[in-house]
Amino acid sequence: MPRTRRRFHSPSPHVSHRSDCSSGYFEEKKRRRLHSGQQQQIFSNLRNGASDGFSQKNNSSACSTSIDSYPRRKSNVNSNSRKRRRSTSSQSLSPTFHSGSPRRHDFDGERPQDDDEGHLVYERGSVLHNRYVILGTLGEGTFGKVVRAKDLVKGQVIAVKIIKNVKKYREAAQLEISVLRKLEKLDPRGSQRCVQMLDSFDYYGHMCIVFEMLGSSVFDFLKDNNYIPYPLEQVRQISYELISAVKFLHANKLIHTDLKPENILFYDSSFDSIYSSKKRRDIRTVKNAEIRLIDFGSATFEHEHHSKIVSTRHYRAPEVILELGWSYPCDVWSIGCIIFELATGLTLFQTRETREHLAMMEQILGKFPSRMGTKTQVKYFEKGRLVWNDRSSSGRYVKEHCKPLRKYINRKSDRLEDWEDMFDLIEKMLTYEPSKRITLSEALRHVFLYSLKNVAHKKSSREFHSFRDQVS
Repeated sequence: MPRTRRRFHSPSPHVSHRSDCSSGYFEEKKRRRLHSGQQQQIFSNLRNGASDGFSQKNNSSACSTSIDSYPRRKSNVNSNSRKRRRSTSSQSLSPTFHSGSPRRHDFDGERPQDDDEGHLVYERGSVLHNRYVILGTLGEGTFGKVVRAKDLVKGQVIAVKIIKNVKKYREAAQLEISVLRKLEKLDPRGSQRCVQMLDSFDYYGHMCIVFEMLGSSVFDFLKDNNYIPYPLEQVRQISYELISAVKFLHANKLIHTDLKPENILFYDSSFDSIYSSKKRRDIRTVKNAEIRLIDFGSATFEHEHHSKIVSTRHYRAPEVILELGWSYPCDVWSIGCIIFELATGLTLFQTRETREHLAMMEQILGKFPSRMGTKTQVKYFEKGRLVWNDRSSSGRYVKEHCKPLRKYINRKSDRLEDWEDMFDLIEKMLTYEPSKRITLSEALRHVFLYSLKNVAHKKSSREFHSFRDQVS
């Protein structure tokens, strides 16, 4: 189900627009002359197949590809039971190039073409905004494409999110840019684990957002590792940094509304591999579990209009499903689902149908409070109780393959106490009543995370600040 978008606001005057009838035209001409020698050298290298001299962090980007554009992961059922129904398609995040010799294509003197879906038509060597040389495609989604590019001004390899030339996606991108600008003012050093925008511009109707190059998402890493769960200490670190980042948003009256593993990227996803004779395959362990939170296209300020439905289904809070209104606690619910997934490699609520989703919640977490069942106007409840047939095929599936939350604890682990602490936190995050759900401030003081409370992760902040000084 596509994300519900917030109301349109006029684009910020800081978003640059190309116009041959303004002073910006002469600025571009001046910049073109200034860097023409550097451009020609790069184009020459591209034609000759030379390397651009920069390496990307594990061929990923600082941008989400879409809510519905990922191949999905394991559910919390046996592999021989029914297949995961969360089906989507995705392109690899490895750079891909068009065949043939690359050439300069900066669209000067002509308007760039769009394909039938509104994507910008480009090729390797195309130049955006007279500054960013496209080196390859990183990913594609419903919103547009993400490309790997080289900044001609600063010589850095970056990621550019190119939005479709479609009104609803353009408006959503303008909202995301507005949010990213506000976050930049609130956290100029990037210490709060939220991705920071380096540049943005309107390119012939395509909103473009420039980010630093980051590693793969925690979901992609999990998928590429055959859904082998993360080590408990890495789950702890990712959880702590994610909660801290979202707490920073909440402190500034912003609700993310689309938290999921795809929207959490490693700062650097380089890894070590160790062969497992038991599993008969290499097992990857990320070297540094430091993360960045991305995709603020659906983020909503508390004072703004709240759409009826938000979040990707599998991480959607019950108050959203029951249309009882939502606020900050809906992000907390999503985080609880994410922590479970990182620790087990399973999706907690694997479903594509609302009634079944609610039935899974009751099977795993217990019956809904009568207040919520009575207050909701959705068709799935009658006299405060969920209408559900246990004898139907879906009913039997839920009963057989969904079990009470704490039965997912790894009892064979030599760190059983830590597992129990983690599931205590997850359980508190998955409390039905939003008013009774644990807050993020309380979560950071929970015994599972408290050991990280005084651990300073300052290296990433210094690194980003240094990077931004170079590219800004």
